[in-house]
Amino acid sequence: MAGLLLAAGGGRRLGGRPKALLPYRGRPLVENAVRVLREAGCDPVHVVLGAAAAEVREQAELADCVLVDNPDWAQGMGSSLRVGLASLAGTGAGAALVSLVDQPGIGTAAVARVLEAYRSPTSLVAAAYDGERGHPVLFGADRWADIAATAEGDKGARVHLTHHADELRLVECGDVAEAFDIDTPPDLARLA
Repeated sequence: MAGLLLAAGGGRRLGGRPKALLPYRGRPLVENAVRVLREAGCDPVHVVLGAAAAEVREQAELADCVLVDNPDWAQGMGSSLRVGLASLAGTGAGAALVSLVDQPGIGTAAVARVLEAYRSPTSLVAAAYDGERGHPVLFGADRWADIAATAEGDKGARVHLTHHADELRLVECGDVAEAFDIDTPPDLARLA
């Protein structure tokens, strides 16, 4: 199972502070997200960088990750998802578990639950919080081409997930994770 961490965002609503570099427990936030993926069993871990990619490479310890640049990061999460899935082609991974860098409340337990729901390269699984779909999301390798073809703007894989809702398996994670995002200055208090 490959981990695919989307960490390219520029933090537009945070005054242009790249989310990957936000301080969390004394280190850049991206390191926490990578640690969670690894501890849950993802290998390899690909990290899609965009805003301040050079600074992230310089400041974060990501030696065991495949770092992938998304030159079109400002176009939204869809472009990062496309770039990330393309980077996984040829790795032999049966699935990609997609995680977002700005959700530190989602830890190893939630990621492991979603990974355990993998059945085949056609698997489509998402964490749920009180029955509502959230992250992380697992995409079997047979779905990658279709997801990449429909991923645009900030919608990411929503088009694919909507069109295949009857195939989507939801795994409740509300008892082991908090699915908040770090999007605005008040959200930064959650990193303390």
